[in-house]
Amino acid sequence: MTSSQPVILGEMPSLSKLYLNAAAAAARRRVLGTDEGAGLPETRHEVRDVKAAVENLTAYQHLIGETASDVLPAGFVHALAFPLAMSVMNRDDFPLPLLGMIHLENRVVQSAPSRFTEALDIRAWAENLRGHRSGSQLDLVTEVRGAGEEGVRWRGVSSYLAKGVFLPGIDKPTAAAVPAGFAAPDPTALWQLGVDTGRAYAAVSGDFNPIHLSVLSARALGLRRSIAHGMYLASRALADVGAAKGDAFSWSVSFEAPVFLPARVALDISTVEGTDGAWERSDYVAWNSRSGRKHFSGAVAAL
Repeated sequence: MTSSQPVILGEMPSLSKLYLNAAAAAARRRVLGTDEGAGLPETRHEVRDVKAAVENLTAYQHLIGETASDVLPAGFVHALAFPLAMSVMNRDDFPLPLLGMIHLENRVVQSAPSRFTEALDIRAWAENLRGHRSGSQLDLVTEVRGAGEEGVRWRGVSSYLAKGVFLPGIDKPTAAAVPAGFAAPDPTALWQLGVDTGRAYAAVSGDFNPIHLSVLSARALGLRRSIAHGMYLASRALADVGAAKGDAFSWSVSFEAPVFLPARVALDISTVEGTDGAWERSDYVAWNSRSGRKHFSGAVAAL
């Protein structure tokens, strides 16, 4: 993305303001219709010298189940950088509606740790707009560096779907193969998620998306109940992998079915060791403990 034009922001954007802007944009679309093209903005957003608030970090570690440390968990880095990625989708020249976006998957490469005492430079942009059998999808890329550094410490690619939005000039792919049936293994953990889980994660991440907050706010956006944040679930699975992963690793998650709150989620983590007996990889899968429906799956692997 070296050819993109940078927009340097003085501070991290406010997620609450971004959601209000997105709601206003959605209202305009309903009244005026849309005439956008199919291109993504050739622009990246940047914020420099970002520092994590230690009280947010402590609350996050407690909520997710991460060990108390001055190192920022990979999921916390995602939450720290998320407003900047959202600001890209909030641009007037962004071709898809921000509200209602479905998070399909997330891929992170953490090459080196960051500590809460350090200032960080964060940049985000959108790329790879493409068709999906149910609409249009794209990738939001976020990179985190130490302030003034060249090397990327943390890189995240989040894939989102605008369901029901088919842009001109973008081919709709053929139907995907039907996935094999899921047979739930014996769980290694059971999570009891209360109806307030979405609000608790919003308090530490700043992501007050209405679909996560209450039955009423979720129903206003077409859901029968509030749902858990996808990155809360993925980050909790990462925490359950534990310290074996070290400070440099890749981390992926694919979301299949939402977790409606309250919920009882079963999780299985299977670990692969190398020939020398050292940790090499952990695969995880989570499902509804009553119905057996798979919610998400992913992997953490050593770099």
